[in-house]
Amino acid sequence: MPMERYYQPEIETAPREQIQALQDERLVKQVRHVWEHVPYYRKLMEEKGVTPDDIRSTADLHKLPFISKHDLRECYPYGMLAVPLKDCVRIHSTSGTTGKRVIAFYTQHDIDLWDDCCARAIVAAGGTDEDVCQVSYGYGLFTGGAGLNGGSHKVGCLTVPISSGNTERQIMFLMDLKATILCCTPSYAAYLGESMKEMGLTPDQIPLKAGIFGAEAWSEEMRQSIQETLGIKAYDIYGLTETSGPGVAFECSAQNGMHVNEDHFIPEIIDPETGEVLPDGVEGELVFTALDKEAFPLLRYRTRDICVLSHEKCPCGRTHVKMCKPRGRTDDMLIIRGVNVFPSQIETVLLNLGYPANYQIIVDRVNNTDTLDVQVEMTPEMFTDSLSEITQRQRQLVDGLRSMLGLTAKVTLVAPKTITRSEGKAVRVIDRRKI
Repeated sequence: MPMERYYQPEIETAPREQIQALQDERLVKQVRHVWEHVPYYRKLMEEKGVTPDDIRSTADLHKLPFISKHDLRECYPYGMLAVPLKDCVRIHSTSGTTGKRVIAFYTQHDIDLWDDCCARAIVAAGGTDEDVCQVSYGYGLFTGGAGLNGGSHKVGCLTVPISSGNTERQIMFLMDLKATILCCTPSYAAYLGESMKEMGLTPDQIPLKAGIFGAEAWSEEMRQSIQETLGIKAYDIYGLTETSGPGVAFECSAQNGMHVNEDHFIPEIIDPETGEVLPDGVEGELVFTALDKEAFPLLRYRTRDICVLSHEKCPCGRTHVKMCKPRGRTDDMLIIRGVNVFPSQIETVLLNLGYPANYQIIVDRVNNTDTLDVQVEMTPEMFTDSLSEITQRQRQLVDGLRSMLGLTAKVTLVAPKTITRSEGKAVRVIDRRKI
């Protein structure tokens, strides 16, 4: 493993005792801040019989009430704001399509801390002030572009704020400016790699050395495919608009989990049904408490992401807890004929059998029975007009999905470029059931 670099080594490699003491101090202060300035959350605490005096350390965190996206929509637009509006310098908003949008507010101090978190991620991926960082996340209300843009500036990279879309221009700048770090969604990274391959570019002709990919779930198999196509190391990054944006957690050179920036965020894993806090290594719903956000300080925010936490020693030298790659979401888990199905499981089967990560899952209900149709795009090399060969391939995929999911899916192989490409978050699931 190469020698690891750190952006803020004094905290990234701090002893656990120091991290714990810092969290205790900041949590007590933050709970008081929320109690005094956010009437909505104060009401939730009062309903649970909790006051700031009851919170003396992180050991008392479980006493606090949860908050969810439903609460944030109820408080739209200013109900969760914890500072005077004149102290805020920016907002970002979720890309949700149901209900009211969630708006998150930022003071300049909030943005500075967020930029530091993203800078840690870039340095962990090998970034220095000699790198060219192409930020192909969307800019605007979406947090991706702004977060990695700020982090890139902190590191001192030459930043290319190209945003998403216009693939031809993306590749032109990437090649002409000799970009070494690419930041975008994994589905768009896969599309860029596919497009460059069609142009005849081989991995050793592509100047990139690393990619920082987040904003949507992606499998280990998809990572390997992207790495092979682009000739890079692909790093995961995690964040939520509600807690700041990308940079809440990031992957190091070990590539086996993302370090949570514990000086700014406390992660918990809970049973999504009971709310009980679960121990290390047990899968459950991820919950975050923001320790030092001024404008929009969420306590015990339920992310709906399903993952596992681990305090095992990391060879990179960082001491902050790791979270695994989210294994799905409690709110995008599909229940099909009584079976829990996650898109990531389907993606794993497809990639293991050599198919590209471009697919769509269509769920419907016919005669009171759920149907599952997986449309899978073939590569140009796979494409054939031989009906028997297509039938054989479809049967192989049906068997693989049955083994993974425990139920039978219909598989439809479609021609290359048939499924619409995404420049942002990929639309993987179409659920037509009226439930």
